[in-house]
Amino acid sequence: MDREAIVRALEAALTDVLERPVTGLSGEVRLFDDLHLDSTTMLEMLMALENSLGLIVDPEELDADDFESVDTFTAFVASTLRNQVPA
Repeated sequence: MDREAIVRALEAALTDVLERPVTGLSGEVRLFDDLHLDSTTMLEMLMALENSLGLIVDPEELDADDFESVDTFTAFVASTLRNQVPA
């Protein structure tokens, strides 16, 4: 899955979770500082991405650095999707 598709899915998930339109995300946007996510909204966003992308995330393997910005998060999602074993 390419970066643009992941960003579109992220925007849709954030729009749902934050209950406000989230579009035009650039790579430098910080998820916690700029979008004001917290641990609860981050988990809700991950669950939404699990549904839309088929993303499977082990909470034990989450690293705060992966959630720093849109760029770091999309890299995390792309890597996770590449390494998933198909069901």
